[in-house]
Formats: sequence, C-alpha cells, structure tokens
Amino acid sequence: RGIANTENRKVWVFCGDGEMDEVESLGAISLAAREKLDNLIFVINCNLQRLDGPVRGNGKIIQELEGEFRGSGWNVIKLLWGKGWDELLAKDKDGVLRKIMMECNDGDYQSFKANDGAYVRKHFFGRDPRALKMVEHMSDDEVWNLRRGGHDSQKVYAAFHAANEHKGQPTVLLVKTVKGFGMGKIGEGKNTVHQTKKLGDEDIKAFRDRFNIPIPDSQIADLPFYKPADDTPEMRYLHERRKALGGYLPKRRVKADEQFTAPALETFKAILEPTPEGREISTTQAYVRFLTQLLRDKEIGPRVVPILVDEARTFGMEGLFRQIGIYNPAGQQYTPVDKDQVMYYREDKAGQILQEGINEAGGMSSWIAAATSYSTSNRIMIPFYVYYSMFGFQRVGDLAWAAGDMQARGFLLGGTSGRTTLNGEGLQHEDGHSHILANTVPNCVSYDPTFAHEVAVIMREGLRRMVQEQENVFYYLTLLNENYAMPGLTPGTEEQIIKGMYQCKAGIKVPTTGLRVQLLGSGTILRESMFAQELLLNDWGVAADVWSCPSFNELTRDGQDVDRWNLLHPLETARQAFVTQQLAGSTGPVIASTDYMKAYAEQIRAYIPKGRIYKVLGTDGFGRSDFRRKLREHFEIDRHYIVVAALRGLADAGQLPMTKVAEAIAKYGIQVDKINPLNA
Repeated sequence: RGIANTENRKVWVFCGDGEMDEVESLGAISLAAREKLDNLIFVINCNLQRLDGPVRGNGKIIQELEGEFRGSGWNVIKLLWGKGWDELLAKDKDGVLRKIMMECNDGDYQSFKANDGAYVRKHFFGRDPRALKMVEHMSDDEVWNLRRGGHDSQKVYAAFHAANEHKGQPTVLLVKTVKGFGMGKIGEGKNTVHQTKKLGDEDIKAFRDRFNIPIPDSQIADLPFYKPADDTPEMRYLHERRKALGGYLPKRRVKADEQFTAPALETFKAILEPTPEGREISTTQAYVRFLTQLLRDKEIGPRVVPILVDEARTFGMEGLFRQIGIYNPAGQQYTPVDKDQVMYYREDKAGQILQEGINEAGGMSSWIAAATSYSTSNRIMIPFYVYYSMFGFQRVGDLAWAAGDMQARGFLLGGTSGRTTLNGEGLQHEDGHSHILANTVPNCVSYDPTFAHEVAVIMREGLRRMVQEQENVFYYLTLLNENYAMPGLTPGTEEQIIKGMYQCKAGIKVPTTGLRVQLLGSGTILRESMFAQELLLNDWGVAADVWSCPSFNELTRDGQDVDRWNLLHPLETARQAFVTQQLAGSTGPVIASTDYMKAYAEQIRAYIPKGRIYKVLGTDGFGRSDFRRKLREHFEIDRHYIVVAALRGLADAGQLPMTKVAEAIAKYGIQVDKINPLNA
C-alpha cells in the first residue's frame, strides 16, 4: 500500500525466483491488483535455481508464478528466449520445438547450461529427429550460444518498455536467465556457483572472452579493473543515466523538511486525571482516548495512520469508523449492514484507518510504509498499529527488526498483554515475552504501563521524540483490557515514568516492627503488588513501598549505558544507574513481579543497591485458559506469592524468623508441592 503514495512514479521491485517461496512474497499480491497499482512493476529473475539446487526441479517455476500472478489480477510478461531462438521457432511448423520446451522441466534446463553445446544438441534437440534437423547446420558453439531472454539486451528493453507502458494493472516480468552467466564451466548453471570464491586463470580468460573485455593475457593473473574511457558511448550513457537518476550514490533522507510541535501534555488532561468515583477504565481505553484527542489536532491529526487487523471492535476503536473512516481507494460501493448504527462500518476514499483484515504481516508492512514516509516521501506520518501482543514480535518479529533497520518511527501497541490477562485463549494469546523480544531491537522503546496517565505521558513523549525531534526510534506499548480505577498523574513524576520507574504508593511506617520492603511491578501485576502492600501491613506488620516500573527494558538500557561510561572513565566519579538512584533512599528487600517471564525483571538485578536482596516473580511457562485469579496463582505471581517472597527476603536478611514465611504459606493456602509452572 505504500506504493500508492508515490505520485504515480514507477516503482520497480527486483527479486529472484527462489525468493518467491517466501510466503510473504505471494501473500499480498492481490492487494496491488485490487487497488490497481499500475505504477508497480515486479521483475523476477528466473534463473531456475536456489542456492542448493533447482527451484522446481520436477516442474516449471515460471509457469507456476504466471498462474499465481494472473490469478491475482496482474499483467504478466514472460521473457524466455533470446532472439537466436526466433529463427528456429519460425521454422517450427509442427510445433515440435515448442513441445520439447514444454516437456523439459527446470532441472533439465539447469543441466543444459551446466554442460556444453554438444550436450544441448543431444539432450534437448535430440528428443525429436525433426528438432535435431533444425540445428544440423549449427556448430556446437552456436547451439551453446542460443541465449535465454534475460541475457538478450534488446528483448530486455522491449519487455521493460511494455511493462512501463501498461495501464490499469500492476505488472510482473518473469525473466528467464542462467545462474552464473558468463562464468563458464566453473560456475555457469552449477549448484556450487554461490560457493565459488575464486576463478582460475583459464576461467577468467573464458569470462573475458565471453564479454569482450580488452584485457591482455599478460594481465589476467593481476585481475585488473577495467573502465572504458570517459568519451566512449557506454561511459557517456552511464553518466547521463546517473544524472537523470539524481546522482551517483543512493541518498537517504534523514529528516523530513516538515516541522511539527508535539501537543502539550495538558492536551490529554482527561486521561491524566483520576477516574471519577465509581468509574473504571482500561489502558486500552486510555490509548483510544489519546488517539481520538490526537486526531482532533489540526496539524498532526491528518498525519495519524491507525492500522488494524480486523480487531477495531475488540479494542474499542469502532468509533473511529464514523469519525475518520476506513481507507478504500474505491470508496464504499455498498450499504453496510450496520448503517442504522452510529458507529457503522464506513469505508471512504479519504479514510485514515488501514483495515488489513486478519493479516499481521500486512498490518506491519503498512505500518513500516507509514513509519518511514518521512524519509521516502518527505512527509511525516504517525502510524499506530494495535494488535494482540502475541501477534507482534513473536509472529512478525523479522519485520520489527527490519523496521528498526529502516529507522521507522511510529507506535506499536500490543493489546491484552501479559501471560494471565486474556484468560480464555491459552497459548494463542497469553503473552509473557513480547517485551523481552522488543528489547532485542536497539531502537525500539518499550513500556508496560499500568495506568492511563502513564499511557498519556509515554505516548506524548513518543510524539516529541519521533515527530518533533525526528529521532529514529519507535515505541512499543502493551495495553490491558482490565477495568479499574485510575489514580491520575502525580505532578513531577513525568520524567521518572519515561525513564521507567517511580514510586506510586508509599507504605505506612510500622514503628512496632520497623520492617520495610520495596515492591516493583508493571502492567496488570502492579495492582497485585498494591494488594500485597495491604496484606503485608495488615497481616505481618511490614511496611511496603510500591513502585511502578513501566519499562524494565529502559531501566536496563540506562544501567548498561552507565556501566559503559564508568568503564571508559575510570578516573572520574562513577555514575549511578537510575534504578540505583531511585532505591538509594529506601530500605529492605526488593521484590519485582510482572506478567512476563522472570528474565524481564531480572535484567535490572545488577543495578539494585549493593547488599539488598532482590527477588523476581514471573510467568515462565506456557499459557493456560482459566480465570485471571487462578492463572496468577498458577504462575506464582499473585498478591500471596508477593507477600511470601517479601517475607522470605526479610528472613534471608536476618530481619524475620523463617517460621513467618512458613506461616504465610499455610495462611494463604499455597500448595508447596504443585508442579513448577515452567514445567507444567
């Protein structure tokens, strides 16, 4: 779909026939035909070989691809035979030559070019005496030099010209070639051509002779570069083409010429304030409210690109159907079944929503197109792609890595995140590792917020960095569908939220015991830490401070950055990681609990203040289908396990007898002999 915004410039996409076995290569070609992208031209180099052998040894990859593309509505141009075959085909009154061509499979065609003219005469033309008679006047060298279409410059020009002029459909050129063309006996048509690292002198001579390169035998061993003189026709032509194409080297636009200012945080006041008494919302609803408010911005609103894969109603975004519409280049040529409803399914030529259907790779590809528009089209766009979090980094992780490599800018939003939230779906939806995968992409900034105000602060910061400052980062936020009261923003904590950690609920001091612990959490399980805070106080006389950690990943990167600085500046005062700074004024063991694998929170262990006990609870193991309460008990991350971990930390520190831990286990009915959830 990114091709549609090229102001009708021709877009040529080149690949090999072997690459078309990638499922993504053929998975979306119907979209180009459906949207009549006649400025899109695929050129598929059909040399009939993969790295290890034929693409379709027993079949014909060109015929197969022709069927795929024609069936999807493309214009197909096949360039199979060089002009040397024209005379032979003209003489083929009985169709015998065409019959042999159809009978030979791709494995045969590879063998023909891996041998010599005598082999071709015997095994190709020799299949029928009439065909053999057609070439009786030709030498073996002449038979060998009957080229395939992709090596005939005149026919290549004609095919490209036809593709360039075609209207109303995208075009694919299926161009038949020979792998290793020009390498001669050492590599031409051979399975080993990709592993051939060095040519002998005789092979180099053969290559020189094949392409008429004016290098004498005496210089062959030195492998000299050859460049024609500047006043030769070929050099004049090359310089003319480079000038027409805008220069000698590809140039990437680093920043768009446009400039925008991110809306002030106060713009999203409704999300920053506490929810009214008796009202509960989810962080998914907070995201939708943020997006809706952003769409009202006269400058930035038109640049927003909401992207969905058939889940708008799941994420509460159906209101946008009426507000901004679903993009369809043909408009809406039918009456939708829900036309009588306020939020009916509305398609429009000017729609902003990209509705990709059940197609995560397509949704991610559209997101990348919009996220790199600042560079490719000098136009800043702000894509928001929301999906089930298990359908992101796990399912299309290679595209996420590619997005980082292409310096994409935009928001990815993983809905119903965490291992225990979408409790009816089990393995399919219960995400306990997307943040670990997100952290493998260096320029992906990821957060697991718990509260609406965190969503607003983080996303506004993302707008500032990606739109206003044009930094080459992209954001990943996980969202929840659990409704609860939102506490609202505490002024002064904005920077701490962005850095990844702030104290959201201080504990009440217990003078009689003097015991204190620190509870860290993110996403849905932060609330379990809050409930554990109450249990620790009421049942055990232990004060607990609760810390919201929207991003253990950002905390980890900060700590690693500090470690690097300290390593390289041994004579200067050592810096402290942000985690260390935040916990420096606190006391007691530190307990972290999240809805993700233990490895997520384990990352910050090195930055916990020295001498402090650090215990991590997480959801290692496969997902399950059950009530959230039961799942959190199964994975040992609920309020009771947090309390037990806190008491154990105090006992390990010598501040509490170990018998208290055993009492807590008995009090909360924890099954000590149940199987480890990692192995369940």
